[in-house]
Amino acid sequence: MKKIVLLLFSFSFFISLGQSITQTVRGTIVDKQSQTPLPGVVVQILNSSPPQGTSSNEKGEFRLTGVPIGRLQLKFQVVSYKEKYITIILNAGKESVTNVELEESVVQGEEVVIVAEEDKTKTHNKLSSVSSRVFSAEEAARYAGSRNDPARMAANFAGVSGANDSRNDIVIRGNSPLGILWRVNGLDIPNPNHFGNAGSTGGPISILNNNALDNSDFMTGAFAADYGNATSGVFDLRIRQGNNEKKEFLAQLGFNGFELGAEGPFTKNKNSTFLINYRYSTLSVFKALNIDFGTGAAVPQYQDVTFKTDFATKKAGKFSFWGVGGLSYVALLESDKKPGQDLYGFSARDTYFRSNVGASGVSHVILFKNNAYLKTNVGVSGTYNHVIADRIDTSFKTPKNIKPEYRQTTQTIRYSLNSTYNKKFNSRNFLNAGVYAELYNTLFVDSNDYLFGNHTFITLRNYKGNTSLLRGFVQWQHKFSDNFLINAGISNQFFLLNNSNAVEPRLGLKYSINKKQALSFGSGLHSQLQPIYIYFASDTVNGKRVETNRGLDFTRAAHAVLAYDNNFSTNFRLKTEIYYQYIFNAPVKNTPGYFSVLNLGADFTSPNVNNLVSKGTGYNYGLEITLEKFYSKGYYFLFTSSLFESKYKGSDEVLRNTAFNGNYVLNLLGGKEFKINQRHTISIDIRGTFAGGKRYTPIDLTKSIAVNDEVRDANRAYELQYPNYFRLDVKPGYRFNTKKVTHEFSIDIQNITQNSNVFQQTYDITNKTIKTDYQLKFFVIPQYRVLF
Repeated sequence: MKKIVLLLFSFSFFISLGQSITQTVRGTIVDKQSQTPLPGVVVQILNSSPPQGTSSNEKGEFRLTGVPIGRLQLKFQVVSYKEKYITIILNAGKESVTNVELEESVVQGEEVVIVAEEDKTKTHNKLSSVSSRVFSAEEAARYAGSRNDPARMAANFAGVSGANDSRNDIVIRGNSPLGILWRVNGLDIPNPNHFGNAGSTGGPISILNNNALDNSDFMTGAFAADYGNATSGVFDLRIRQGNNEKKEFLAQLGFNGFELGAEGPFTKNKNSTFLINYRYSTLSVFKALNIDFGTGAAVPQYQDVTFKTDFATKKAGKFSFWGVGGLSYVALLESDKKPGQDLYGFSARDTYFRSNVGASGVSHVILFKNNAYLKTNVGVSGTYNHVIADRIDTSFKTPKNIKPEYRQTTQTIRYSLNSTYNKKFNSRNFLNAGVYAELYNTLFVDSNDYLFGNHTFITLRNYKGNTSLLRGFVQWQHKFSDNFLINAGISNQFFLLNNSNAVEPRLGLKYSINKKQALSFGSGLHSQLQPIYIYFASDTVNGKRVETNRGLDFTRAAHAVLAYDNNFSTNFRLKTEIYYQYIFNAPVKNTPGYFSVLNLGADFTSPNVNNLVSKGTGYNYGLEITLEKFYSKGYYFLFTSSLFESKYKGSDEVLRNTAFNGNYVLNLLGGKEFKINQRHTISIDIRGTFAGGKRYTPIDLTKSIAVNDEVRDANRAYELQYPNYFRLDVKPGYRFNTKKVTHEFSIDIQNITQNSNVFQQTYDITNKTIKTDYQLKFFVIPQYRVLF
């Protein structure tokens, strides 16, 4: 009897393995410029057997049921619109809900074919001409070494340098990472990273949850007029909408934390949805397993949440309410450091660092009958930092030989309102115009004790107040034909703190030589405020503390980019870009010196630099090459190379390397999927990076010993360069589907060759030597995710 039962069980088990697992593919198709639904679009699954397809209804909706799971390529086709292809991964544990935008052809009745995975040069922004691409959340999860972080994923793209294991700062074409604009769902937001210091744009761990992101845009120069207050690049991110028909859940455990997520409809009428993801740090578990994650003896603590709700009405349009936020804390304690441990903090100091960041907004979109729509966003965002630093010195006659040295509390709350009007006149002409208003409520208080006496703290910054930034823009796109278009626009920014004004013209051209080749050109002026804390730095004048930087102008940058694209074969693309950027009005000292704001963002500090004037200059130029094979036939690869020069002049008029002038970056990554059967898929992804080392100012050891603190040789600012950076990452993965659940396992092995990449050199106060800290030697990140 037992043998019969066992035989029946085994038979039913293998029968279940042989059963095909299917899922639903659905979505909405709209006109790219007017956002109006497109009925009658033919949707096909390529290479399916038997053939599967459908067409969109009067609301632009389409649905395909009973689709076998796996990686699929969808084709969208309708007369008078350009044909489009996209690739999706269909899992047993989650429906595929895809929103597709189609671009109308100038020559009516003609179909224009784009043969490839979704064209990554076609950004969601309708007026981007050059130096831009769309990326998916799946790419951020797929690429080895990316840690599910969009910023680390973008470091693989041409023009971006990511030779820093400790932070995800985006260094674009030799510019400071402070030149980046972060935007989520139409609202400009502060630095979306845990442990980000005041005024920075990067950090060790992103609060942006990859599981909640939709396809988004990344731009590296000469961007459209609707982007302001940025000089180097733009991350234009979108939080996706939750499933409007069924509830779905996920659980994930990995480097970024332990995560739970849920999404689905609020009610059965499918007009309202929710999505929420929460993460909590797991680094204490990694530390207990003796895994080094780049913070030495310290254990960072953090948590974050991402949410979005959507409500569609019949006449009043669509409303969305969303938010992201994170809390983080770390104590870098020299006093508790064990022999042989690295700390990556400041020598002979106990440092306590707390950082909170958040952003939330309400978006409203209403469509008009004349091929136009209005989008309005209102929101609030903010950052809070609290820093305590105590000096450790055997000469102090205090408990543990500790005395207070530095205290900082900074807080910036930003209230935002913007509205943009979009009008499609016909297949040739499109207009986009908008206004932005931002109110900053700021608090900056910090002080330092250089003398270590009694009541000898000196106030560095002490400001509490309000200021505002206003901006307006208008831009127009005209298509002379399907082969030639022009994007022209102008933007104006006005800063109420000191009445600074910046007018920014923008121009873009694109000419398609044939169906495979295209030439593009982009140029324009771009302006950015200084980090807010810079305006409130103070100095003692006639016995009083005076804010000496209030009159600083916008930093200005003129961009020019020439690009050539060649889709020389199905799913293959070659792209080259040459660029030149001239930077002016950068703050420098009012007395001769090497300092320039263009070098800020190279470390974790927010320096108190006073007596600045807007007279600094700089330039960047370079060549970028991208060779890409989009994901098809089970594999992909991406090769990018960037050769560049980045120079600046301080108030001493000496031409120097910027802190970010690494000169070159080479990236090569690729991956392959091995489909064992419908249920089981094995993958392997590899990434290698070779880049010029970080620029640095050498330590003057003699003077450092004399003053018992670190002293740099200012005459040799950014003259030297750490050895070349090299890192090889390997990421094997396994995906297992049951009837309604998907399990995903991966192990991201970073720096598998254990290359010793220099992180920094510091002066060791205790041993009176120069100490070299290294980046991650070998880092293993296991991850498990379940979708159901």
